[in-house]
Order: sequence, then structure tokens, then C-alpha cells
Amino acid sequence: MSLELWTGFVVGILGSIHCIGMCGPIALALPSGFPTRTQLLVSRLLYNAGRVLTYAALGAVSGLLGKTIVMAGFQRSLSIAGGVVILIMVLLPTRFAHRLLPMQAVGRFAEKIRAIWGKLFQERAMRSLFAIGILNGFLPCGFLYVGLAAAATTGGIMSGSAYMMLFGLGTVPSILATSLFGGLLTMRIRRYFLRLLPVGSLILASLLILRGLSLGIPYVSPNMDKQTTTQHPCCH
Repeated sequence: MSLELWTGFVVGILGSIHCIGMCGPIALALPSGFPTRTQLLVSRLLYNAGRVLTYAALGAVSGLLGKTIVMAGFQRSLSIAGGVVILIMVLLPTRFAHRLLPMQAVGRFAEKIRAIWGKLFQERAMRSLFAIGILNGFLPCGFLYVGLAAAATTGGIMSGSAYMMLFGLGTVPSILATSLFGGLLTMRIRRYFLRLLPVGSLILASLLILRGLSLGIPYVSPNMDKQTTTQHPCCH
């Protein structure tokens, strides 16, 4: 697995405190009436497995879109565009972002998910925890969109899926700890780590833009045109 894909895991770890703020209340509200600690742990792992599975599926779709662009000969442009999109998402004030996004449609979609959740939370079964996690992965989330923008630049279905799977795995430790030990992180610590999320996103955006510039720097900005001709010798 390439070093590029592992950046998804790093991004997931850096942004996991954001996940605590957004999905933490859901993790704390998960059904807890299990007779043993082992069953409680398994239920939380199933919840996180559902989230990661959804992220991987969304990554495959994002990678497919990226692949279409790459096949059209716009691989470098896609990488630069992905970096610019992330920069806009990080730097654009929230009030302007709400004007650009169809917030009413987003709200209705989120309400439908919560309606299904209401039934799943009442079941208190292992399969319900997995289903709750799957639905959780579809909730509107700016941090998730950062990951999907980066996944698209991988230019492939499998690579996009792998990127988002690693992205999801990076968020698991903090969400798992929150669901098992609710008071583990104080609000002060959360605020401190939340400051790191924009920094991590800006670093990722910069790396994507550098990669698209194809400056010939190993790992950071390799010569993408050379890679393309090497992978497709039939074009000679």
C-alpha cells in the first residue's frame, strides 16, 4: 500500500477530535444494556466497523469520479483542484458555507437518518449497532468531505476506497474511547485538538497542490507525467 494512501490514516487521526464533537453524543448514546464488558466492547467495535464500511464505500465512489478525470488526462489538475477545494472548506467562514450548500435538503436527509436511528436504538441488538454505524457514515460532515476530496485524487476505485477505509480507522480510537469512557477527554483538551484540525487540513491541501504541480520531488511532488507514461507504454 502506497505512502499516499496512508495519509488518509494520518488525516483521520488528526481530525478524530472533530469526530468527538460531531459524533461523540451519538457514541455516548449507544445502547449499553449488555451483560458483559466483552459484549459492550464488541458492540462498540461493530458500530465503528459500520462507519468505516460506509467511508470505504463513499471512497470508492469518490475514487471512481477521480478515475474518470484521470483517464481524461487531467490527473495533475485533479490533485490541484482537490487541494483548492480543501482550502476553501477550511478557510471559508461557516456563514458563507451555509449559503452555498443546500442546507434544507441536508437537514431533511439528516432527519430521515435520525428517524431510522430511533428504531435501531430501541432494538439494543448487536446488528443494530452495526446498522447505526453504517448510517452514521452518511451524516453530513465537513471533515468527511475533506477526506473524500483527497480520496478522489487517488484516481481509482480501490485506492479511493482504501484511502477512506484508513481515514475511518484513524478516527476509531477516539470514538471508541468516547463510547467506553465518556469523560476521558475534557472540554479543554477537545478545544486544543480542534485547533489542530484546520492545520492538518491545510497541510493535506498543500501536499495535494504540490503533487499536482509535479515538481519532481520524490514522495512530495513526483513527476506525474513520467508516471503516466510508464504505466501506459502503449501510448509510445
